[in-house]
Amino acid sequence: MAFRKQLFGGISTGAVSIALAALATPAIAQEASIEPGEEDVTGTDEGNVIIVEGYRQSLETAVGLKRNAPVIAEAFSAEDIGKLPDVSIAETLGRLPGLAVQRVDGRAQSLSVRGLGPDYSNSLLNGRQLVSSGDNRAVEYDQYPAELIDQGVIYKVPYAGLIGQGLAGTVDLRTIRPLSKGERIVSVGGRLEFNEDGSLNPDIDGWGYRATGTYVDQFADDTLGVALGVAYQSSPSQVEKFNAWGYPNDSGQTLLGGMKPFAKSVDLDRLGVFGTVEWQPNENWSGTLDLFYADYRERIAMRGMEFPLNPGWGSGATIDSTSGGDFPQSATFSNVQPVVRNDFDRKDVETFAAGYNAKYEDDDFILNVDVAYSRADRRLQQIESYAGLNFGASGPNPGDVVTYNRNTGGFPFIFTNQIDYSDTSLIQLTDPRGWGGGRDIVQAGFINDTTTDDELWTIRGEVVGKVEDPTIKALVAGVSFDHRTKSRDITQNFLSLAGNGTPFVSQGATQRAPIPSSALLDPIASLGFLGFGPQVAYDPFALLNDGTYILTSIESSDLPYPGDWSVTEDVYTGYLRMDLDTFVGSLPLTGNIGVQVVFTDQNSRGFNSSGGVGARAVPVEGGDEYAHVLPSMTLNLELNADMKLRFGAARTLARPRMDQLNASFNAGVSDVIDVATGSIFGGGGGNPELRPYVANGFDVSYEWYFGRGAYLAVAGYYKWLDDFVNGNAGVVRDFSYLRPILSPQQRALADATTYLGVVTGPDNAADGHIAGIEASLSVPFSVFTDGFFSGFGFQTSASYTDSNLTIYPQQGDPFETDVPGLSKWVVNSTVYFEQSGFEARVSHRYRTEFLAEFPAISASRATRFAYPESIFDAQIGYRFQDGSSLEGLSITLQALNLTNEPFINYTDDDRTHIIDYEEYGRTYLIGASYRF
Repeated sequence: MAFRKQLFGGISTGAVSIALAALATPAIAQEASIEPGEEDVTGTDEGNVIIVEGYRQSLETAVGLKRNAPVIAEAFSAEDIGKLPDVSIAETLGRLPGLAVQRVDGRAQSLSVRGLGPDYSNSLLNGRQLVSSGDNRAVEYDQYPAELIDQGVIYKVPYAGLIGQGLAGTVDLRTIRPLSKGERIVSVGGRLEFNEDGSLNPDIDGWGYRATGTYVDQFADDTLGVALGVAYQSSPSQVEKFNAWGYPNDSGQTLLGGMKPFAKSVDLDRLGVFGTVEWQPNENWSGTLDLFYADYRERIAMRGMEFPLNPGWGSGATIDSTSGGDFPQSATFSNVQPVVRNDFDRKDVETFAAGYNAKYEDDDFILNVDVAYSRADRRLQQIESYAGLNFGASGPNPGDVVTYNRNTGGFPFIFTNQIDYSDTSLIQLTDPRGWGGGRDIVQAGFINDTTTDDELWTIRGEVVGKVEDPTIKALVAGVSFDHRTKSRDITQNFLSLAGNGTPFVSQGATQRAPIPSSALLDPIASLGFLGFGPQVAYDPFALLNDGTYILTSIESSDLPYPGDWSVTEDVYTGYLRMDLDTFVGSLPLTGNIGVQVVFTDQNSRGFNSSGGVGARAVPVEGGDEYAHVLPSMTLNLELNADMKLRFGAARTLARPRMDQLNASFNAGVSDVIDVATGSIFGGGGGNPELRPYVANGFDVSYEWYFGRGAYLAVAGYYKWLDDFVNGNAGVVRDFSYLRPILSPQQRALADATTYLGVVTGPDNAADGHIAGIEASLSVPFSVFTDGFFSGFGFQTSASYTDSNLTIYPQQGDPFETDVPGLSKWVVNSTVYFEQSGFEARVSHRYRTEFLAEFPAISASRATRFAYPESIFDAQIGYRFQDGSSLEGLSITLQALNLTNEPFINYTDDDRTHIIDYEEYGRTYLIGASYRF
């Protein structure tokens, strides 16, 4: 087998150890900080260049990274230039021991590390912190092309010097280091991508493509290295989604109370560019410049209908019949007045990151300086457009008759109905349910327009003193300063019909209008998966652009104002570390002991508003200062040349979501005193004084490396969780700023009681623990056999996690809940075969039930328990061998979600009360790459 990697000599005993350690070394040594144990890396051995290709090479490199990591960690590596083992970064991460992903629109997106969701871990790019485009800190991995990532390390135990560490773990993504490649590389590739369902919406394509190009070279006697990469992706995904409103028992039977099913088509277009310049003029000085840019555009078309069914919820429908029982198998409703929905989201994100690292090294010390900047700008437009039979659920057109039958396989219900929802003479633009009636507005739609900006400056310096001592290898001291600012501005408007020039019913607003032919699209059977016929389809942005709609700000209604906000953080970090290299008896012991001191000055600006016509939006500001001391220790005992026993202990923190730190809140004022709070005031918002999550943890890991790419590892951990954020706590706020606009009755009540009130928002009044066991095994058959069967191999991992989280509300008794994102069991497995250029593998990802997070109304979040998931992917390919006329060419066929595994969540602690049931179909990719 050939290797295309440059090796370093003399790193460990055994030829395999030498190779694997060398594969890991260059990327580590040239990051934003010096990892423990890497202080003596000064050069390369020009004479050792061999070639490794394919999945086996990816596996061997990842095992080498794990084996030689200074702490307990996991790793992944690209199979070849421009090709990770999976189609996305999140998919690749989700196959590592102790990690799991939640699918969003069919794509792996939300990462959990050791049972803790994306809010509790952090992501780095080449050792530097990353901004995010959402309201929180969690990186959206879709914005980073997998084709531009060379390898990654997931630190499960931090070390002093790892800036931006997470509570659960830290993901460090790494791009190509050109000097370490040791040769010129020119690679291009492309893949065609399509879903078996085609497109569910006429304005989104059912197929897409990916293209990538990479150039790596060295100049000036290998003292100057350049790497450039470009990746473009146009990737579709399709979602058939059933969404229930709930399951009331008003009639003495449990019935479906209403639903909002959709057919969703997503088109992700992304351009990603990276560039790296390395300069090492002599053995002492080196410098690295990294640049990254991504232009990410997502278009989401959603078409479906909302069906209010339960009479007790004001649907106006009648229950004609049921099949009987506590939860009837079938039910028929008459006079159903649905809302025909044509919704569309547009998300545009630009991300830029730059970093420069300079390092000086001699026989006595290393000086490392790093400066970095990153920025993400996002605009998200979300439009809802309504059509229906009548205005306000009453009028000349009779309602529909809808019957559902519970379904035991697939979607939970199958429906029949009578009305043709593609008939444009019947289905017209209107406010079908009279949602704007209480505000005197014809609400024929709604639009959110949100901009989010995130900016981060970082500067850090580090000095490493090399020590000639039988125990201490080096002494390290460093400082870092981060300045981060994130802001969100949101504009919300009702969409009304422009016919009479007013949105207000009392002023003669147009209540119903035909859909302009210029906006109409071909009718689609968007809800055919539930048994419904075709529905009318149109472009809602066309109606906005041609003047069919007029916009009315929610400031003209009784709705609370949205919360614009900005958050600024200044974080000062200092750290000391002692790197160890000694013996315990005859056994080598390496490790590190260190401490970080982190001082934070956080501030938020926003607005307080009571909402409603004439309400005041009063600027408000808040913040806090605090410090944390974070000790850490890792000890690595080498039991023999192939076995390691590791022990880690650390105090870690994860900063709260940026939107939870916002100072804005929306107020509500009642005409009566609330018995529970003793006040007429209430509301919801953020908490600018919120502190980070903190954990004290212990880890132990046994690792046996018994062959090339072969290992067995068993690890256990326990974390005590403190200052855990409860996102729905009651926080006391001062509402005296509202006194001038109170009614005489309200003012009298407030003067006699209090101007303080309880605002629903986050606090740190929760604690608990999380503990788990992880086991992983990698067995290439070549370690014990030759010939045909040596091409086979497998790797698998299983993780068990247990947790307990106790919430301490300001009022009421403490209660226990689950940690979001935690599955008790996570199992990831891959079986592969590689020989003579032929490659094939099947991968399986399984996780048990977990508390999933979802976007909710007005940019809030909701949680529900999700069913277990079992997902299979597969791929086959052929790599033309040396001497062939097509040498350098590889072809690949990939199939994702082979069993069309649905995503299901439920409510009421009852698995039959399904809220979301989503199917994504199977996705196929056909691709080729060529390496010159």
